[in-house]
Amino acid sequence: MPNLPERREQIRRAHARLIHMVVAACQNPVERKTLEPHLQTAANNGWNELVQVLRRILSGQRDVALLEGLDEEDRVITESVLSGLQDAHSLPPLDQGADPSLAAPGIASVIYAARQGDTQALVWLGQMASQMERAGGDMARIGAALGPLSRGQEDFTRLARGMSTSARQLLQGILDELAKLRPQ
Repeated sequence: MPNLPERREQIRRAHARLIHMVVAACQNPVERKTLEPHLQTAANNGWNELVQVLRRILSGQRDVALLEGLDEEDRVITESVLSGLQDAHSLPPLDQGADPSLAAPGIASVIYAARQGDTQALVWLGQMASQMERAGGDMARIGAALGPLSRGQEDFTRLARGMSTSARQLLQGILDELAKLRPQ
């Protein structure tokens, strides 16, 4: 699978608020009241494994065994919390969200790797599609397009059905990036 060094940072930025809240709650039990509704919402949205691990961290566990069995996104979030507990300077900035301009190239490179038979890329696409489906709306529609894209289907009109303008732009960006990756 292609090495995407910015992917980890994208995940950290996208979940910066949660990471900061968990670190704050570990350092000050009064903050747990603020964190609890966020954990409950995450669990209700299918992030059960992550919430269980975060609760273990809140109860004082800090060892690397926490990372076992986590998917990439949950692992990056957990590692960020653990690092933040050791060094607050390692926490992701709260004022920067995920950079959407990096989404299309990153997703396209994983799709391309999956097309080449990279099983790790196929697994990652499946996990990402599942998470996007749980998010609903346009994210679910983009997630639903990942399977057909990994099988070489690139009919924009068919794939973009029901998507908003911004989701259509992301889809077009993915298709453009896939075109760049194809050997000439």
